[in-house]
Amino acid sequence: MVVPEKSSERFLGVMEAHKGILYKVANAYCKDTADIRDCVNFARENKITFAATNIPRRYASLVHKKGFGALDSLSALEKTWMAPLPMTYDSTLPGYVNMKNMMGAHGNSNIVKAQASKDATMAYFILRYFVPGNLFIHYNGSYHSDNHDGIVWYLRQANPTLKVITFTTVSQANIKKLDKENKGKADYIICVDEDMTSTY
Repeated sequence: MVVPEKSSERFLGVMEAHKGILYKVANAYCKDTADIRDCVNFARENKITFAATNIPRRYASLVHKKGFGALDSLSALEKTWMAPLPMTYDSTLPGYVNMKNMMGAHGNSNIVKAQASKDATMAYFILRYFVPGNLFIHYNGSYHSDNHDGIVWYLRQANPTLKVITFTTVSQANIKKLDKENKGKADYIICVDEDMTSTY
């Protein structure tokens, strides 16, 4: 959803009024709108478009349980909340291979496809709302863009000339020198002490 500057107060009101159905459809993990209020207010005050890009969680969960084919049964309206079907999927991408390997015997290809449904959808809406010549800032979990994988791969499939810069945060015992496994994860890497409190 896009929230023009004049509509941000209305957006927050709608979020509050329809919180029940939004949590049911999106399976939102936050208990209220506080997590996004500061971002919405900043966008409003600076007349910046604000957009949500991820696939609703219930549909990513559906892919996890039944694969991409399960999305075909959704209504026309529901399909507008995700990347166009059928979604492009490359199981050989390093991030997806690593994810499947981390799951070991407990993993299956559908959990990786669910991740891909998120990456594909976020890339789709980034491109949909991106205005050439302007800066588009996107906030996402690191696994969606580390090593220029995930979302970045989908963006480059659609627009190979698009300039994309990534940031990530890593935690280490020694913050004076990056550990080998953290090098190259992003264009800019913020290294914090491993004792630093994490929030989600």
